[in-house]
Amino acid sequence: MTAFTLDAPTASHFARLALAHVRREYPNKLDHVLLGPADVRGPAALHPVFHGSFDWHSCVHGYWLLATLRRVRPGISEAPAIDAQFEAQFTAENMAAERAYAAHPARGGFERPYGWAWLLMLAAELSRHDTPAAARWAAVLQPLADVFVARFMAFLPKATYPIRVGTHFNTAFALRLALEYADQRHHEAFGAQLRETARRWYEGDRDCQAWEPGGDDFLSSALIEAECRRVAMPADAFRTWFDAFLPRLAQGEPATLFRPATVSDRTDGKIAHLDGLNLSRAWCWRSIAAALPPADPRRRSAREAAEQHLRASLPYVAGDYMGEHWLATFALLALLADGQA
Repeated sequence: MTAFTLDAPTASHFARLALAHVRREYPNKLDHVLLGPADVRGPAALHPVFHGSFDWHSCVHGYWLLATLRRVRPGISEAPAIDAQFEAQFTAENMAAERAYAAHPARGGFERPYGWAWLLMLAAELSRHDTPAAARWAAVLQPLADVFVARFMAFLPKATYPIRVGTHFNTAFALRLALEYADQRHHEAFGAQLRETARRWYEGDRDCQAWEPGGDDFLSSALIEAECRRVAMPADAFRTWFDAFLPRLAQGEPATLFRPATVSDRTDGKIAHLDGLNLSRAWCWRSIAAALPPADPRRRSAREAAEQHLRASLPYVAGDYMGEHWLATFALLALLADGQA
């Protein structure tokens, strides 16, 4: 079995896709609370930075994709265009408008929790770069990141229950991404709160039945919970928890987790989510496999499942805008998992 990797042609392909959509204003699906007549404005007026890619959160993670490719594949021919894109958009004036919008008290639920988490992933990624330009972009972004850290820290104590759906509201996915920011930026208080929340929500979960996929899932509620716990716990503790969470994995059960979802219509935005499910499962399977002991038979099964899911949906990251504006992000997560790149 030959593993899929992030080769140079694939990196360039993903970069070109993102460069084509992060400033494409229409079509656009706004998450917008109107506070008065003056708020009847178009996407670019409301969001000077993140108005492309069909919706705000997809634009944010489109920039994450570009920043990540710029770091891990610095030699791609699209590198100058990526730099120019950040330089044009990541200005203090533009980002101040984004911050003012997000920080408004009446918009406390704006992009909760998916967009919050992706914004923090972008901030974490820019902080990994070692160029003066990236340091400048990171500094411009930081005030907006601070808004969402504060929002998380106010929200999590009152979030009595996790949200286990396979879409944007999934809380395990949000915690997983936010932990990357907390750990990368050494925000100890935030990291401790995220880990305690993951423990509170998921510690007692046993014998997951994995009733999935749903018709518009792009996340596996089972595997993303496991991936969240993997990042939130010490390795030995995670393996003990994981053994009880999916106790029949060595027997190929639940079978649905090993079987890629069927995508019947890639022009339907909700059905196209299922390509994202396949790609995000591949990311989780690869990451979880690396956390299992080398001799554990589940390790091989997990890697094989990852490759099957990639084979099912990696060819379809482009072709219709309903998938094209976001799928490459989840493909990149999978291809970078466990150092596969």
